[in-house]
Amino acid sequence: MGGANANAQEWPSKPIRWIVPFPPGGAMDVIARALADKSSKSLGQAIIVENKPGAGGNIGAELVARSDADGYTMIITSIGMATNKFLYPKLPYDPVKDFSPVSLVAVVPNVLVTNATQPNVKTVSDVIANAKAQPGRLTYASAGNGTSIHLAGEVFTSLAKIDMQHIPYKGSGPAVTDLIGGQVNYMFDSITSAKPHIASGKIRAIGLTTTKRSKSLPGVPTIAESGLPGYDVTPWFAVFVPSGTPAPIIKKLNKALVSSLESPEIKEKFENIGAEPVGSSPEETAKYLNKEIERWGKVISTNGIKAD
Repeated sequence: MGGANANAQEWPSKPIRWIVPFPPGGAMDVIARALADKSSKSLGQAIIVENKPGAGGNIGAELVARSDADGYTMIITSIGMATNKFLYPKLPYDPVKDFSPVSLVAVVPNVLVTNATQPNVKTVSDVIANAKAQPGRLTYASAGNGTSIHLAGEVFTSLAKIDMQHIPYKGSGPAVTDLIGGQVNYMFDSITSAKPHIASGKIRAIGLTTTKRSKSLPGVPTIAESGLPGYDVTPWFAVFVPSGTPAPIIKKLNKALVSSLESPEIKEKFENIGAEPVGSSPEETAKYLNKEIERWGKVISTNGIKAD
């Protein structure tokens, strides 16, 4: 114990690696880089962001799971930390046993959108009515099987008791392109990706997947309040370190992240991409992850969802 406490008191004494398990440019990457810059100032050491994309985030997650538990390697994750154990039969890590939670850092809502040229589809009720009139004929795109965008559609069709065809793409970009082109009818896209196209008038926002409205799209109602009570798909981002990292180090890192989330510059950067800051204790983060694992395990099993 004495050695662990001494290490914690000295931490950090060198730069920290922050693994982003997806490519640069997305919401996760922007969130990590903004927080890394701010938190490094309070910690007195550089936080170096490294993108390690691939296999639905599993390559980066395995790297961190196998890293030394000394506080010098951490990862930002999303809903995949709760879903991948059900999507990948040979997952090379355990999301609970191999990681220690630090904090939730953000929520980035998905938004149900359609091609702006469809004149009779402006509300959630319109979507449901059209789907019931054409069972199995309407389509919704996603960024791939098992993504939050796909899961948002699965929960929607289940609650609404409608039949729509899921069309998976390799990433959000090509899916949005086909939505704008009219090749697919709907999409539950990330607000980060959808917002510029909503602003340009190419696609129409119908409803947010979260339980609260977004400051980035204040005029767009939630799906729950506009025709489908109880609907909630909340895409989240959280920070984890390897299991066994000393609690005093986790506490220091948590304090730096939560303090950064309260700063005006972070709030401004987050708002630009539609992200909403969320700070939590390690204990609260662990409870949240367990609830998400339980919920999405049932959804994935019930609907027979498998990774691409």
